[in-house]
Amino acid sequence: MAGEFSAVKVTDTVWWVGAIDWGLRDFHGYATQRGTTYNAYLVMADKVTLIDTVKRPFLDEMMARVTSVVEPSRIDYVVSNHTEMDHSGSLGEAIAAAEPEKVFASKMGVKALGRHFDLGREVTAVADGETLSLGNMNLTFVETRMLHWPDSMFTYLAEEELLFSSDAFGMHLASSERFDDEIDPSILEHEGARYFANILLPYAPLITKLIARVGELGIPIRTICSDHGPVWRSDVAGVIQRYANWAAQKRSRKAVVVYDTMWQSTARMAKAVTEGLIGSGVSAKLMPLKSSHRSDVAAEMLDAGALVVGSPTLNNGLFPTVADLLCYLKGLKPKGLVGAAFGSYGWSGEAVRDLAGMLEAMKVELVGDPVKSLYVPGDEELAECRSLGMRVADVLKERCADG
Repeated sequence: MAGEFSAVKVTDTVWWVGAIDWGLRDFHGYATQRGTTYNAYLVMADKVTLIDTVKRPFLDEMMARVTSVVEPSRIDYVVSNHTEMDHSGSLGEAIAAAEPEKVFASKMGVKALGRHFDLGREVTAVADGETLSLGNMNLTFVETRMLHWPDSMFTYLAEEELLFSSDAFGMHLASSERFDDEIDPSILEHEGARYFANILLPYAPLITKLIARVGELGIPIRTICSDHGPVWRSDVAGVIQRYANWAAQKRSRKAVVVYDTMWQSTARMAKAVTEGLIGSGVSAKLMPLKSSHRSDVAAEMLDAGALVVGSPTLNNGLFPTVADLLCYLKGLKPKGLVGAAFGSYGWSGEAVRDLAGMLEAMKVELVGDPVKSLYVPGDEELAECRSLGMRVADVLKERCADG
């Protein structure tokens, strides 16, 4: 096993010793069609330090990469930036193999690790802004609570101007390439946006404050080592700016129309709404839930200004896939949206009412009255749907300066 996997050199003193999960296709309900990586890093300072570990099934891969650089028994310190088990799952085994002098985590990390594992040893809490000497190098810890767990923190290696950023600036992307300048930029932007939209969006205000705080600290950053995806060594400023832009949730003249349908009545209404949007000069994305995953919708909503949702009534309520989507989107807490509801029904018609209520609960500002159709929509109902799309478009054009 040791000869199968090798570490990848990041700088003169830092090595990537993580694992590649080529087969992952779902992460907490988020479709990960390109797999992911679990990144761990080895700092070859006077005090050899392991930063994070990997998901438990990938322990042997990580340990083989470590062994390609140094015997695990030479590891002096272990730092846990984040307790979530894709980064701490093999922590206990790594500690048993290395027998380090000390293990470090944030104050909340110490509590969380105690609830997750019986490590059989004390974990030392480090404070926000505290510096740890590695002999010839220094680590500084920056608490990033709720980005995206209470225990999360950054670790900064001053001598290399390198930030170990935990889950921030990451993405779910399995690749044989380890660095951003080795990967198609369009893939990085696409997967980075999906990751932000599906995992970090609820914490957007905190991200804005964190980026400002890092700027105020004045620490130079040449390299960002995230816990998922590539190491950033070429476009460091670019990825930080993208995070700032995404966190700002600036809305565009784009509407996402999402629906499910039983006998194509709601589908016909969705197409009419979309035609009304397009005909009024805004961008529209029509997303049938039979072929669009909830995480695809979340990614499209990252820059959209409007969310228009349609559902048939089933068993006096929403169609299950539509209810699933709205529950998921509500948890992501998107801000500044306008929207509308529509749908077909056979005899009771509660779905459209429930749709409007859920959109209002998400703080989506409703435009116009919901449109309902008994059974198959006729010309009158389809005209109402087109008109609904046009009204949404008018609001978007009024609120958003971009074309």
